[in-house]
Amino acid sequence: MGFFIPVISLIVFLVSLHSILNHKNLPIFMKKFLTSTTFLAILACLLWSTPFTGIKIGLKYTTPIHFAGIRFFISGLILLPFISPFKEKVALAIKHWKVIILIGFLQTTLLYALFYLGLSMVPGALGAMLIGSSPLFVAIMAHWLLRNDKMTSKKIFSILLGMTGVAIISLGRKDFQLSSTIPLGVGILILNNITAGLGNVMVAREGKVLPPLVLSSFSMILGGGALLLLSIPMEHPTWEIYPMEYYWALGWLSFVSAAAVTIWYKLLRRDDVKVSNLNTWKFIIPVFGAWLSWTILPGENPDLLSLSGMLVIASGLLLLNYFNKKADKKVKPAVVHSR
Repeated sequence: MGFFIPVISLIVFLVSLHSILNHKNLPIFMKKFLTSTTFLAILACLLWSTPFTGIKIGLKYTTPIHFAGIRFFISGLILLPFISPFKEKVALAIKHWKVIILIGFLQTTLLYALFYLGLSMVPGALGAMLIGSSPLFVAIMAHWLLRNDKMTSKKIFSILLGMTGVAIISLGRKDFQLSSTIPLGVGILILNNITAGLGNVMVAREGKVLPPLVLSSFSMILGGGALLLLSIPMEHPTWEIYPMEYYWALGWLSFVSAAAVTIWYKLLRRDDVKVSNLNTWKFIIPVFGAWLSWTILPGENPDLLSLSGMLVIASGLLLLNYFNKKADKKVKPAVVHSR
């Protein structure tokens, strides 16, 4: 039950947040804070830090790609009732079907097929470090494909600092064992990071023609369905009735994907948000993940290495935000005062 108490608490929090944002008498400063890029990025990363326990539960009963396919297919279905007016938005989705298929393929089908395949070939600690380096690959893809999102020495330094923090946390794990599949697994996870970078850029560049709910819902339905089809020849899954913990875990993972992906797509559409800067917030996912493990799992306790890594990640994020605010002040035109 330790896994489900934080899950239920977070669901209650998100429902309450939705109600607060829709309250007519909500103070302007509060609404501004709750809809700010910083708050929503941290919220999405908090959601993304919770699936690890749920995935472990799910994989006790079924295969990785099959489980991911069901998860994302359900995630897309969860969002359908919130799309309004439904007929108009479906017509819009049909009009831009190429964008939905492209993003569904990149952000769901290919990304998670590579993710699970790569992780199965490398030790957990190495896998965590490689996945933790994702913001660097996103920044590189953004530099090549977006005009207004170029790499700078300050940005590179902040990203490398964050990657160092992820590496320190990962080195604290005790599951590093050499095997012959490591080189191939590393290559697959690097390709996974490149796919993540390309997917984020495509959402920012092409996804603005569709509302976030429509894009996330239909792309996950198509991407999840493709994963399910892919799992049949690759994993030969069986359909059975599983214990209730499987369905609890599947329900939570589906909810997380529906909420976090929609928030992320909403942020990527904002004109003042740079793809590379936004993705640096993902460095806090292992921080939240470690904190949840210490809270939920018996025998998991804070250690000096993990706390040091968290401090390094925090330093990188604070530095990048400081550099961004400094750059924004330079860009703003000088205010002309009338005499």
